Amino acid sequence: MSEFSLAGRDTIALNDLLKITGSCGSGGAAKAVIAKGKVNVDGQVELRKTCKIRAGQVVEYAREKITVTP
Repeated sequence: MSEFSLAGRDTIALNDLLKITGSCGSGGAAKAVIAKGKVNVDGQVELRKTCKIRAGQVVEYAREKITVTP
């Protein structure tokens, strides 16, 4: 499990989070895996590519969990 700090932001788009954390090689790759239903947010499949992720949420992709902190 890894953590990602919003560092003063309120939210981050799901595809940007996957790109920034290195879970996906690019924003386009992130959008593709989200569209295929391979990403979970708080235990639920998330299909919205630019879904706003907030502090306290957990994103899961490829057996990796990312906990978002303030």
